[in-house]
Formats: sequence, C-alpha cells, structure tokens
Amino acid sequence: MKYNRTYNFSAGPATMPEEVLEEVRDEMMNYRGSGMCVMEMSHRSKVYQQIIDEAEQDLRDLMGIPDNYKVLFIQGGATLQFSMIPMNLMKNGKAVYIETGAWSKKAIAEAKKVGEVIVAASSKDKNYTYIPDCSDLDIPEDTDYVYICENETIHGVTWNKLPNTKGHVLVSDQSSMFLSKPCNVSDYGVIYGGVQKNIGPAGLAIVIIREDLIRDDLTDLPIYLQYKTHADNGSMYNTPNCWAIYVCGKVFKYLKKLGGLEEMEKINIDKAKVFYDFLDQSKLFKGTVVPEDRSLMNIPFVTGDPDLDAEVIAYTKKAGFENLKGHKSVGGLRASIYNAMPKDGVIALVDCLKKFEAEH
Repeated sequence: MKYNRTYNFSAGPATMPEEVLEEVRDEMMNYRGSGMCVMEMSHRSKVYQQIIDEAEQDLRDLMGIPDNYKVLFIQGGATLQFSMIPMNLMKNGKAVYIETGAWSKKAIAEAKKVGEVIVAASSKDKNYTYIPDCSDLDIPEDTDYVYICENETIHGVTWNKLPNTKGHVLVSDQSSMFLSKPCNVSDYGVIYGGVQKNIGPAGLAIVIIREDLIRDDLTDLPIYLQYKTHADNGSMYNTPNCWAIYVCGKVFKYLKKLGGLEEMEKINIDKAKVFYDFLDQSKLFKGTVVPEDRSLMNIPFVTGDPDLDAEVIAYTKKAGFENLKGHKSVGGLRASIYNAMPKDGVIALVDCLKKFEAEH
C-alpha cells in the first residue's frame, strides 16, 4: 500500500526513512510473534531487553564507540541535558562554553544556574552566521569541560574543526547532526543528542559518556539526574521511552545496511550541494551562513523581505512542501534536510523555488 507522503522539511520532529516506518507499521500489532505492540510490552521482558541491547550494539558499531564509553538512553530530550551536563560534570564549578546560536545560548543559561560559565568565544556579533576561531581559547586550568553545540539547528552553522580544548574534556550537543557523518568518539568526553531530528521519535536523548566522567559522589543530586543511575541500570532505572528506543534501533540497522556513516556523509554532502548551488546563483534567495561553516542538515535562507518570505512559505506549501518557515526567533526560511530526506525532495524543492523566482 502506498501512502500520499509530503516532502517534510521540518527541523524536528522530522522526516524518517520510509523503509523504517513500513517495518514499524508491519510490527505494530504483533512484534515478532509476541502478540503485542512494543508500546504495550514490559520493559523488563526478555523480548524488550533484546530490543534495547541490539539498539545499543548497532549504535556502537555505527560510531565505533570505544568500550570505555557508556551509551545511555535518557528521557527529557536535549533540553534536560543542558542541566544534567553541568550538574554532573562541574567538579570545580567552572566550564567554558562557545556561543554559536540559539541552542548553545540556552545551554549557557542553564549552566549558569549550576556554576561559573566562561563564554570563551561567540559569533553573536554577526547574528550567529559563522563559527568563531577556537584554535587558541583562553581556558582556565581548573575548567571542568568545554562545551559546543556542533550543529546549530536554528542558525544553520556547523563545526568542521573541533575547538582546541587544551586537554580539557569536550562536550558536544550533536542533536541535529547525530549520525549524519563519521565521528571519532574518543575526541569527546560526552556526546549527546535529542533523537527527534535525525533518528527517531521525540522524547529521548542519547548520551555517550566516557566512564571516568560518571561520578558516584553526587548524593544530593536527584537520582534521575545522575548519569550513574542510568549507567548502573542499563538505561532502565525507570521505564524508559521504550517506543523511541525501538524505532531508533530500526534506524541504526537501516544506516548499517546503507553502508554506515561514511556512506551517509557522501549522500548528505551531495544533497546539500544541490541546495547551496541554487542559493549561490539565485538573485532572489540567499543563504545566511558563511560558506565554510554551512550545515549539511539545516539551511536557513532569506529573500530579504519578510512579506516575500511569507509568500514563499504559502507558495511552497501549496506545491506540497511542508515546514519551510524559519524559526520564530530568526524569521526567514529554513530547509532541514536530515538523513531521511531524499535527494529527490531537495531537487523538487529547488525546482519549486526557481519557479517562484521566475514569477517574481
């Protein structure tokens, strides 16, 4: 049965691989002979334990996660991690943050409630349209960690070269570029991401944390907010987001079958090039980010006229393209082209925008 699917350019929750959705549909009423949907089964059952174990192993395979890192599935999305990171990692009560857009800005605000935050570099001066030079940051010796948002969903900037942390732990929010390209996990102390952009359903964050950063002296911190709780209990201290973990596991298998993250990166580069090439030659539309720091996942662009931007949104929606309105905090337009967005969708959108430009 074929469904009438739209091209969905939402920044999250976002489009998912159709192959995965079809598998989920086929198992909805009876997961592999269990007589139950995954949403109904006990998280303590053998059948669910196999689901979460396989999901973790497939993620480890995809990213090459070393044995001295724990993989945690935690509810609350990435926003909860803005607080959990400083609560768990601030031993000396001090951290360095790089401000590159809306999400790193929010993380800074939350960390300030826990300890001292030093904003060592910022691109606020040019409305977060570039990644600042972080090759020689002023990092105090007693800094607990250095924090970045590796891909800013709203402002569409991405890190192509990690900051020089001068031996300090690097923490990265990878929410909107998670599994879009290979990642050397050993470069980081913590990698985390909300899964609803590039992997699965909303309501779950995956945290990959080096074991030596998991503390057992945080006895005053609420039990759910301690990484140790999740690490010691295999992400099953309480009922986890069983459904999201199950769907994420399907996406991990899909990516492995595709050829892994090296293959995914090639597809993403090829796909983004179609859109950026169009923006670079267009007389009406222009991208907002400096070319060297452009995201492969989130592409903000503008006409320069808010009324015309609104016309574009209405025009593209009528043509069958959804969620091209820029974030309310910045306006303009934005196309999120995550892993599951096919190249055909990008080509079709570019053709539609060319038609609009010709008519205006």
